Amino acid sequence: MAYDTEEEQVEKLRDLWNRHGAPLLTGVALALAGVFGWNAWQNYENTQAQNASTLYQSMMEAVLASDTEASRARAAELAAQLRSDYDSTRYADFAALMQARLAVEARDFPGAEQSLRDLVDGSKDEALQEVARQRLARVLAQLDRADEALELLSAPVSGSELTASREEVRGDLLVSLGRKEEARAAYQAAVEALADASARPQLQLKLDDLAEEA
Repeated sequence: MAYDTEEEQVEKLRDLWNRHGAPLLTGVALALAGVFGWNAWQNYENTQAQNASTLYQSMMEAVLASDTEASRARAAELAAQLRSDYDSTRYADFAALMQARLAVEARDFPGAEQSLRDLVDGSKDEALQEVARQRLARVLAQLDRADEALELLSAPVSGSELTASREEVRGDLLVSLGRKEEARAAYQAAVEALADASARPQLQLKLDDLAEEA
């Protein structure tokens, strides 16, 4: 059996390196970069979620602290910060709902409309989208745009609770437009969507009021 000389072995190693060494190192480097990059992204996401949670808690404390102009202003400021700095978290969606609520309390219905439209158009949570859609419909009614609000409620909806609340909103809008027969049908649909209609006694009261008027 012939054995390579030391110089021949070195030459073969050099040739192997030239042909396979750089691609191998590149592959290893890319794999390591992927691992470290993923870990860094996960850490970033976790930090963002924690910071957003802390800020959200501060916002809620400002809302609940006292019913003053200063506390509402502070809550609105924190809600805006949440939406600006943590727009990729669900807390940003909740902050938009709070902005809308504060705007309604201040009778700033155009401001409430904008916050709710952002949610309807941009939220990835279908249930939260529907909540925003129903609240937007009520805001539009305050702006004398009940017909537009009814069109907003034509999108599909799933879930008994959301269906019931939507039909109740539809009923209220139809009453405001003087379309009482349609309103009665909407309220009845809301009652039928609920497993326990007694959980929403106001629905029966609305039906009774329409019956008395008839």
